[in-house]
Amino acid sequence: MIVKYFIDSAYASTNLHHEKDSPYSLVAMLVLFAIIFYLSIFRPQQKKAKEHKKLMDSITSGDEIITKGGLIGKVDRTHKNSDYLVVMLNDSNKILLHRNFITSILPKGTIDSI
Repeated sequence: MIVKYFIDSAYASTNLHHEKDSPYSLVAMLVLFAIIFYLSIFRPQQKKAKEHKKLMDSITSGDEIITKGGLIGKVDRTHKNSDYLVVMLNDSNKILLHRNFITSILPKGTIDSI
């Protein structure tokens, strides 16, 4: 009885009459996929890049920062027309750093508390 059921359903699935799908269904599916792709990948990436640019523009002298490499320092000098700034790691070490390597701005007093 179970075997007959599977044979009947297999036979029924091969005898279906095939109607042609509308060409618009493929276009609609591709448009829907593009919208989902945009909302899940491109939009959050653009938002993150905008926030990072805003962070980079807000850096001033005296800010305590952390770099992508894990260095923690205080901004000593910024240059208006340049993307580079001078970061003081301690009293005797200063480095020249590109703004894109800054991960975040730390709250004031973080370096003293470490």
